Amino acid sequence: MKSAISITPTAADRIRGLLATRGKPSAGVRVGIRTKGCSGLSYTIEYADDIGKFDEVVDTGEFKVLIDPKAVMFLIGTEMDYVEEKLKSGFTFRNPNEKGRCGCGESFHV
Repeated sequence: MKSAISITPTAADRIRGLLATRGKPSAGVRVGIRTKGCSGLSYTIEYADDIGKFDEVVDTGEFKVLIDPKAVMFLIGTEMDYVEEKLKSGFTFRNPNEKGRCGCGESFHV
């Protein structure tokens, strides 16, 4: 069965590094969405202390990416990447479900 999202090698490296330096055990990282920005929705990523009953679990073999159950339908087919540029760095999401993004790139709509 295909995972709800895919994780690039660069994103996997960054997640491994974050989990290794957290200082306490983690179930993985949780990806979700929240209402924010001029286009309506934005991506969230946070440490996960436990796996929720309805979380979608993407197990890479080294760590788990948990998808908030309210976000699954918006994230199916998404590729999670990590980008480092001169003036900014962070996780990026290439989501085929997006219908548009705001001008600053911080929020999207489906």
